[in-house]
Amino acid sequence: MRRIVFFLICIVSSFPLQAQIKIELERPIDPNQIDIIRDKWGVPHIFGKTDASVAYGLAWAHAEDDFATIQQSLMAGKGMLAQYKGKEGAQVDYIVRLLRIPELVEDRFETDLSPDFKKVLQGYCEGLNAYAEKHKQEVLLKNLFPVTPKDMIRYSVLQLCILSGADKALSSIFGGTVPLLENFKTQGSNAFAFNSKKTTDGNVYLAINAHQPLEGPVAFYEAHLNSEEGWNILGANFPGAPSILHGVNEHLGWAHTVNEPDKLDVYQLEMHHKNKNQYLFVGNWETLEEKDASIKVKLKLISIYAHRPVYWSKYGPTIKTKRGTFSIRMPAQMDIRGLEQWYRFNKARNFTEFKAALEMRAIPGYNIVYADKYDTIYYISNGRIPVRNKEYNWKSTLPGNTSKTLWNDLHPISALPQVLQPTTGFVYNTNHSPFHSTEGKENPVVTDSTMGYETLENNRSKRFEALLQPLNKVSYEDFKRIKFDRQFPSTFYFPYNIDSLFLLEETRHTDIADLIIQLKNWDKKGDATNIGAGTFFMIYHDIVPKRSKYMKQGYISLQDAAEILRSAKATMLQQFNRTNLQLGDVQKLVRGNIALPLPGLPDQLAPMYSIPYKEGMYKGNQGDAYIELVKFTKDGPVIESLNVYGASARKDSPHYTDQMQLYVDQQTKPMTLKKELVYQQAVKKYHPL
Repeated sequence: MRRIVFFLICIVSSFPLQAQIKIELERPIDPNQIDIIRDKWGVPHIFGKTDASVAYGLAWAHAEDDFATIQQSLMAGKGMLAQYKGKEGAQVDYIVRLLRIPELVEDRFETDLSPDFKKVLQGYCEGLNAYAEKHKQEVLLKNLFPVTPKDMIRYSVLQLCILSGADKALSSIFGGTVPLLENFKTQGSNAFAFNSKKTTDGNVYLAINAHQPLEGPVAFYEAHLNSEEGWNILGANFPGAPSILHGVNEHLGWAHTVNEPDKLDVYQLEMHHKNKNQYLFVGNWETLEEKDASIKVKLKLISIYAHRPVYWSKYGPTIKTKRGTFSIRMPAQMDIRGLEQWYRFNKARNFTEFKAALEMRAIPGYNIVYADKYDTIYYISNGRIPVRNKEYNWKSTLPGNTSKTLWNDLHPISALPQVLQPTTGFVYNTNHSPFHSTEGKENPVVTDSTMGYETLENNRSKRFEALLQPLNKVSYEDFKRIKFDRQFPSTFYFPYNIDSLFLLEETRHTDIADLIIQLKNWDKKGDATNIGAGTFFMIYHDIVPKRSKYMKQGYISLQDAAEILRSAKATMLQQFNRTNLQLGDVQKLVRGNIALPLPGLPDQLAPMYSIPYKEGMYKGNQGDAYIELVKFTKDGPVIESLNVYGASARKDSPHYTDQMQLYVDQQTKPMTLKKELVYQQAVKKYHPL
């Protein structure tokens, strides 16, 4: 799933005065009828009679483990984020007003969401509100509760707008980097599936492996949900989500990776030379709609109300800058049913039902890799993609004076790149081209260039291809070996050519001969004990601040390469007094008072991305996050999983760090959907009271 402005992705704001919502459930939720079972790893298994009661239990359990993070979403949904975060929160509040998310939700909540899903939302809200009432000392902001279903939908809409690139488009417009009339990348996820045509035992395998931040608002939370209404799923979600976002039920499972079709358009308006609020559209001067965004902002000693105008054109949200006036338009801003579509995925029992949920077209992006117990595998580069006029260059800023660029229709699901039941027996995606999702002629083909789908390959896609190529059939051991692979392909596939780093001659550059030799001797593996990996790590982090230069020219020159190595060596000597550093010497998995040597490098199949830690070291902050491996057998799915730190974000919990060693050792824990086994193995059983 998307590496974006991580705070914004799970935060949304609303106007502060909204009518409270009451959705009548068939009968009140009785917490005594909800069981929360904690296994030895602290993972919550939640059992209830209804889906709504299970949602109540999920909210309670997640609040027990990470209430502080959940509350940030709630603050935004209540229009109170600026009161807690000050100027940082005010920016979020302003963006939501600019995008008119409160109006969208208010207008469509009653008509667009189904009654049964509203009950799930209400159940989740009741669980959060009950927890807040019981644990008032943990509430971060006065008057934050109660939270309502509309609050949840508002922040979910913003999540999906950010997924579509709203944060980057607005940042680019305000920062003056949008091209006048005349792109956005993530750090990746993996998903792949094999059916009986490709597996040695005839079973179906599914790898669920998104590369999210390891902590914070979009870190994964693992849970098992089970109701007497047919909900039985194990997987992961984000704080504030009332269902699983990717996982496996008794019948099927699915994984997400981030995709990059064109999900947002930017228009430059032709403004009247005298009336600054009028713009030309189809020969007529139209007036921008203007509203006042009033936001209460916390300062050091007081709170003040900040006022800023927000504008709207026929294209959508509009921003005035010194360089011009721009509007943005995106399908994510036109639908509120994203969370409901995920809930429908949760409840699907076969491919027909899963495909019916997909036809909702409510989730604006994400690749989906699907597998089920019936030997079905499927891949689609999903999205809400506009039907656009082919006369225009949709990769650039568009003219905002014509109806020809004002799209209203979306491509049907059938028009999107997809593969069902390929004869090769496998599908996969590593954030690379959707037109290379299996092998041979069954790959999708480009049908409409205005969709803007990516066509790139990366290190992970090429390494997957190399690992699979010699295997006529894949054993489960092969399957796991591929998922946990920490080696680059024989030829690098970074966004710019880095080969010059390996072409330097130690005899011509004697001052950096040690680093040159270490690179030349490197086997391209990212193991914690690997010295070549340690050298590459230090070099990589010297490259990152200058990457815009290398992206522009497409390569690193030999001269630049020598300077990069000199800079990296100087840092190594200054911080560590030596240059023969193993990767685990400089990269750590850190939480609390634990710091473990951490393997993995950027864009490997088992990757790691890091930020500065202390004393010259770095700590992992994004990479292999939640891992769920599934084998569908005649006796049901066999599941193993791994979460980077543990089930709880509470520092005093035994599950704050208890999966860290498993993580660095690439070991998994067995999980189950079987209710009787969960109760049998229970470490703790209680009600959300």
